[in-house]
Amino acid sequence: MGRAMHLKPALTILLVAVASSVYAQNRASEIQLSKIERDLILPPDYAYTGAEKLRESHDRWLKVEVQFAAVPQFTDEVTFKYYILIGGKLLTGEVTHVNVLAGRELFSSMYVPPHVLTHLLSNRPPNTNSVENIAVQVVLKGEVKDEISLVRARPQWFAALPALSGFILNKNETPFAPLFWGRYEQIKSH
Repeated sequence: MGRAMHLKPALTILLVAVASSVYAQNRASEIQLSKIERDLILPPDYAYTGAEKLRESHDRWLKVEVQFAAVPQFTDEVTFKYYILIGGKLLTGEVTHVNVLAGRELFSSMYVPPHVLTHLLSNRPPNTNSVENIAVQVVLKGEVKDEISLVRARPQWFAALPALSGFILNKNETPFAPLFWGRYEQIKSH
């Protein structure tokens, strides 16, 4: 009887160690979000010839960038879901990146156009404090693998809020499309 009593704690410890190891291995094989940054930026100023010069808007865009790490050697497709709370309104959007190689400093970005900011803030000029919170989820094969928020909040703080879609644009849908090709992951064409 004494020997069986000693085996139970040993087996429990062994099972916990194996389960922890399997969890750590699964976690290590996923895509992990590490940082969110936001900034108000001016659109690029392109010069060209062959047509009349049109006046460009010099209003600022909201740029949201998330840094992440990908452990798998190659990920064919991964989706980032963005949730941006600004002016008391929750904007949602997503971007799917393709052909993602392993790396620790990889980046995804999304943008909110100036006219949307003006509307949401009732014509008040935007500043970075106008953004109340941002969350980003990474979805791989239909499963949420990680989530990060700009301001500490409970997970999925955005779930109970009414959402507005169509106001967040991926980089390829903005004047920033031809810039920084080496920084951002390739975006899936629809």
